[in-house]
Amino acid sequence: MIYEQRIYEMKPGSAGAFLKIYEEEGLAIITRYARLIGCWTTESGTLNSVVFIWGYDDFAHRTAQRAKMGADPEWQAFVPRILPFLVHQESCFMLPAAFSPQR
Repeated sequence: MIYEQRIYEMKPGSAGAFLKIYEEEGLAIITRYARLIGCWTTESGTLNSVVFIWGYDDFAHRTAQRAKMGADPEWQAFVPRILPFLVHQESCFMLPAAFSPQR
């Protein structure tokens, strides 16, 4: 199993509106393709950020699922709804250590 940490930095004050749209319109779409491990907002570090952790079987699974999602007309229609909120985004892949409870 691999985990992808995706961090979205928002325009100041817009994280709440982003999360509302994401939950109401996008979550049902993306969870067809990825397993949501968790979602957080930041209280320290880079503020105005939303952090998602997504789980995949392996990198090949992630690549295949992202390709399917990218081709999904519902996802294509949803993405422009969230772009105005974003300032920066990044992705980091994490592999669990042998003793990690999330494996």
